[in-house]
Amino acid sequence: MKQEMSEKALLKILVIDDHESVLSGTVDILQKHYPGAEIVTAINANNALNQVSSLQLDLVVMDLSIPENYGITARPDTGVQLLRILMKHYPNLNILVQTAHVRTLVRIRPDIDSHKGGFTVADKSLSTQEMLTRVDWALQGLTHTKDIKGIYSGLEFKPEWLRVLTLAFEEGLQDKTIAERMCISERMVRHYWSKLQDALNVYPDEGKNIRIQTEIRAREEGLID
Repeated sequence: MKQEMSEKALLKILVIDDHESVLSGTVDILQKHYPGAEIVTAINANNALNQVSSLQLDLVVMDLSIPENYGITARPDTGVQLLRILMKHYPNLNILVQTAHVRTLVRIRPDIDSHKGGFTVADKSLSTQEMLTRVDWALQGLTHTKDIKGIYSGLEFKPEWLRVLTLAFEEGLQDKTIAERMCISERMVRHYWSKLQDALNVYPDEGKNIRIQTEIRAREEGLID
């Protein structure tokens, strides 16, 4: 028991959230559970990266919907990009994602599966005790991702599919411009659309616009914001 208390006292935890009330609430919960731990905070992705690079952290607790920097709108995709960076450069870092956008994590499922550190997910609707259980699991190096549901569970993820979706529905580009931006042929773009629509179970239906149906399904599955 003494050894366990000593380990808790030595913990260094970074909490990332741009909502002040949520941030302070999470810090308060963690401080009570780990009374001797050093807990630092970040409110955007750049701030978080600076903290991670300068500290020897045991755990990162982060929301997905965060801004890249001060004065920028918070987006789940920013958190996803931050996670990619953290898992690439700090492969043994323990991570808990505490978010209302759990499905968004399907975009990086392969990265999560290959991450060497602990990785757990806690929907913000979970009770405090359930959240703390996920924290303990992450610190033990465990992976708990069964809450990440979607079409890509068990399916190899194709980043070029996401790129097509992003260019089409977030930047409003047509296939010719998408092809130019991706340095591929229009035929390949159409091939990606076909693969995407098959994976999303979207097929031509009389009276319905297949691109609009693709966008609706992609948003439902968390592939785009």
